[in-house]
Amino acid sequence: MPARPILNFPDPRLRLPAVPVTRFDADLRALAEDLVDTVRAAPGIGITAPHIGVLLRLVVLELTPGEVRVYVNPVLDQVSRETIRHTEGSISMPGVTDELERHAHVRVRYRDLDGKEQSEDADGLLAICHQHEIDQLDGVFWIDRLSRLKRDRLIARYNKLRRG
Repeated sequence: MPARPILNFPDPRLRLPAVPVTRFDADLRALAEDLVDTVRAAPGIGITAPHIGVLLRLVVLELTPGEVRVYVNPVLDQVSRETIRHTEGSISMPGVTDELERHAHVRVRYRDLDGKEQSEDADGLLAICHQHEIDQLDGVFWIDRLSRLKRDRLIARYNKLRRG
């Protein structure tokens, strides 16, 4: 399947909440395959359907090359009080990153591509990715979690990169 064009910040569609997937069919599988190809071409480690302008709750993660994980309708079921800081960025805003604080451990409920309910406990980078991508599905762009000052500076850096 082909890599698809990625929406770039500040495209307003990146701030729209995605709707739950209700049809678990060949079209959903094809979309997931397109997301795999797109995140690899970006390159990145995570992507949501909204990153390519499709407002469905679908996430693809590939933290280790060749180990693709697909999450349909993911929700955070449990989160730890313990937090960790990690540098984050987005394939929709290439070239800029900043450090965010997230829950260190999460439990995610989701469906697989066949529609079967699943759950997963995650910590470290996987926990961060789940929170980052579920935020995106909810219409929360990662920079919204920065202070106003940091966000403004990051946007200025990003705009300078785009011009230069």
